[in-house]
Amino acid sequence: MVGAINVLYVLDIILIIILAWILGVQLYTWLLGKKVAKIVEKDEFKAGMKKAQLIDLREPDSFKASHILGARNMPFSQFKLYQGSLRKDMPVYLYDQGKSISIRAAAKLHKAGFKEIVILNGGFAKWDGKIKKAKL
Repeated sequence: MVGAINVLYVLDIILIIILAWILGVQLYTWLLGKKVAKIVEKDEFKAGMKKAQLIDLREPDSFKASHILGARNMPFSQFKLYQGSLRKDMPVYLYDQGKSISIRAAAKLHKAGFKEIVILNGGFAKWDGKIKKAKL
């Protein structure tokens, strides 16, 4: 009986540690995003994207299936290669499927000296504007 209680106590502690780690990672990502970029809703994103470099960070298959009209595909997996083709004197608007990859890309751009970085809150999953779809 005492041994079973000790095992449950240890499992509870392990679960609390795992939960704290997950919440810590989420908090860190959120704080990083606030520090390096402006996270905006879709209406504000739509208003500014026409005067910016619009970057889709999803993989090519997802991009080809559908993407925001006017976006360039720079998969995050190859972002380091594409980063040099971006202009520092123009705003950079980023989106992915959610927003966590965009935050990581924004951190890289911020470190490289980019000043105006905007992320679509909720990413492509929440987008309701014009898109380009693949022809069947």
